[in-house]
This record gives sequence, structure tokens and C-alpha cells, in this order.
Amino acid sequence: MSLFIVFEGPEGSGKTTQIHLLRDALRARGYSVVCTREPGGTPIGEQIRTLLHDPQNTEMLPITEALLYSASRAQHVAQVIRPALERGQIVVSDRYAASTMAYQGYGHGLELQMLQQITELVTEGLTPDLTIYLDLEVTIGLKRKLKDSQQGQGEWNRMDQLDIAFHRRVREGYLEMARQEPSRWMIVDATQSIQWIHEHILERVESLLQKRSLGVS
Repeated sequence: MSLFIVFEGPEGSGKTTQIHLLRDALRARGYSVVCTREPGGTPIGEQIRTLLHDPQNTEMLPITEALLYSASRAQHVAQVIRPALERGQIVVSDRYAASTMAYQGYGHGLELQMLQQITELVTEGLTPDLTIYLDLEVTIGLKRKLKDSQQGQGEWNRMDQLDIAFHRRVREGYLEMARQEPSRWMIVDATQSIQWIHEHILERVESLLQKRSLGVS
């Protein structure tokens, strides 16, 4: 049974942990699950990720960012996401198109309509069945991520080092997108316990899978 689930959230919100927990729970129930990420997910996408996240690339323009993220997404959709969905698998992605709207749109101030047109082109209209947004105050998330990177448990990249005002605009962008499409978004308080978050996410995904099995949209 195909299903496209995306995790979004600020830095340090715990997306990776929750993706792994959801993957394991779904596989234990007999579902075939593909986990992937953006930028990345393909050999070309991973090369683009390295370029985008390099802290030395401080002169990169917001439009350059948007186009590079979108180029990675084009490869990702064509090579990973769409083929897996066509095979009847569940795809769980760490970020997708909403990240471009949040970071390059709301964060950097690029025109949202332009970004939507680019996204439509590179994805051929493929949208998630559910976007799970792990909400967290940005200073808490950045402190978490910095600590993890210092302990060798993650990267501190070029986007992380942008100012707090930028990250707060990104957060507001995510919340606004969630308000616009409540049936396709799930906002989760990322300050709750890992288990609490996992159980609430799994409950929503199982409900979605049950509706899908019954042919309910």
C-alpha cells in the first residue's frame, strides 16, 4: 500500500529519531518502507547536499539555494520516491518541498508563487499524503543540534549558522503552511517525550493507512 509521508521541522527537532521509530513500527506491521532524505537521497542529490551545506559557501544567494534544492528534488522524485510509490511502498522522507517554501520563501523572502511553480515542475505535482511538522522553539533546536554536532552525532551546516530571526521566520512559515492545509499536516509538540511523539505520529499514520485500505480519501 503506497503512502508518502514527510517529516519537517526546525533544526534539532528530532526528525531522524522519529523517522526511525516510525519505520520500525510500520515494518513490524508488515509494510514495506523506504526512508530517504532531502537534500540527498540519490548520488547526485548527495553531491548537491555537500555543496549546499558547506559552511564555507557563505556567498550563496537564496535563489541559488532554491534552485539547487529543487535540482536535488527532481532527482529524488524521479529515482527514489515515485518508483517506490509505484511499487506500493510507504515512503518516509526527511524533508521535501515544504522546506524550500519555509527556508527560501518565508526565511529568505523569495516569492512564494515562483517557488511553487519551480516545485510543481520538478515534482510533477507529487505531494505528500501527510506532512508531520515537529514544532520547537528555534533556540532550543539550535542548541540541541550544536551539542549533537560537537559530540559527533550530526553536522552543523551553513543553514544552521544563519541568524535567529531567519530561523524564526522559517518556523512561522511552517506553521502558516500547516494552517492552510490541516488535513495534510500534523503539528507535533517536539518538546514532548520521544515515546509520546512516536505514539501520536503512529496513531495518525495508522488511521491514514486504514482509510487508504478502505478507499477513503
